[in-house]
Amino acid sequence: MNVFPRFRLCGETALSVELGDGIDLEVNRKVHALCRTFKQSPPAGILSLNPTYRSLFVQYDPELCSLERLMTTIQKFLQELQESDQDVETCVDIPVCYGAEFGPDLAELAAFHGLTEDEVVRRHTAPMYHVYMIGFTPGFPYLGGLDAGLATPRKKTPRSKVPAGSVGIAEQQTGIYPIESPGGWQIIGRTPLRLFDAHREPPFLVEAGMKVRFYAISRDQYENLTR
Repeated sequence: MNVFPRFRLCGETALSVELGDGIDLEVNRKVHALCRTFKQSPPAGILSLNPTYRSLFVQYDPELCSLERLMTTIQKFLQELQESDQDVETCVDIPVCYGAEFGPDLAELAAFHGLTEDEVVRRHTAPMYHVYMIGFTPGFPYLGGLDAGLATPRKKTPRSKVPAGSVGIAEQQTGIYPIESPGGWQIIGRTPLRLFDAHREPPFLVEAGMKVRFYAISRDQYENLTR
């Protein structure tokens, strides 16, 4: 018996629409397709939409949109989703200066897997990653598609400060710190790009549902891109 979509009430003004369990690429694509449909044909009273790994969080004004009407609309949107709706994905190329002061955990991570640092960089830059969701801090992308041979546990003791732009690995995911913050991911490099800028429109360089591809740059190239 298919239990999805599964609706979970979140107070009187929000609803979580679950479309599956666990981390699954097809489920996540469906979440983003549903989110895009909402944005293209927004019912009255929708205040915000937040896609996650397997669900869409919908905040609404109950005076403008009843819960019953919202759930009926969601069912209609899901029935109308086309396969092509799940393939509208933009790719963002991210330059990264790997190792040394920008990637203080690269050598340890390479040794953990019995690899050279260059092989870690080659494997990290090879895939095209899927942005499952944004969270933790403004603009932090959770990226799926990491080479299984690079999956590494989080640090036992998180750092109190991780610089903005740091690229890290935690378990089977990789991600980028948009702002300086505490964190326990294994840091292997840093990008000169600004992932979050409150004065930019849109403020996020990378959004949920996009694709991300990394490429390695030298220290000089990093410095040039920050000028």
